[in-house]
Amino acid sequence: MVSAGLEILGLSLCVVGSLLVMVACGLPMWKVTAFIEANIVVAQTIWDGLWMSCVVQSTGQMQCKVHDSILALSHDLQAARALTIISAVMGVLALMVVIAGAQCTNCIRTEYVKARVVNAGGVLYIISGLFVLVPLCWMANNIISDFYNPQVPASKKREIGAALYIGWAATALLLSGGTLLCCSCPSSGNSGYSVKYAPTKTRTSQNGEYDKRNYV
Repeated sequence: MVSAGLEILGLSLCVVGSLLVMVACGLPMWKVTAFIEANIVVAQTIWDGLWMSCVVQSTGQMQCKVHDSILALSHDLQAARALTIISAVMGVLALMVVIAGAQCTNCIRTEYVKARVVNAGGVLYIISGLFVLVPLCWMANNIISDFYNPQVPASKKREIGAALYIGWAATALLLSGGTLLCCSCPSSGNSGYSVKYAPTKTRTSQNGEYDKRNYV
């Protein structure tokens, strides 16, 4: 029962984490305009994402433009695109692996093999979390470095967007859920107690009484 509870909890955390990875991948708010110096009062806010850049007017109108060229993007954006997609794909693959080996399914009959399949799914989820963590930290490091770089003009400086925080939350869920799945190995089927049945009592053919050997 404990191992089944760990499986359900770990799988729930990992599924939510994978969904958050997909949300962070699609959101354009990886980099947002920094309101400093002359940019304190502006008429528009700029969002930079993996797939598009958006301009939000002070009136509430928003215009987005998809990145024209992949090669024209910075290296951190290119790496973030690739690694987040790989992380999302691995999350879907790990979900199928865990479901195949879960105790509530009959895809695999042997309990030992089922436990190892669930552990393999947990490892995939952990790798998925590490894959999405790399571009998040890389992007945050570049944003912070440019923010404190005096050679970068104020209009070019950006701050950490909401997508990065969502990605970090997804990473925490994936790593936690994957660890729970790796620790959800059930105990062996042998409980250490063997059931012994007494032999059936038989009547003797001479006097119809029970054999005295049965009482020894």
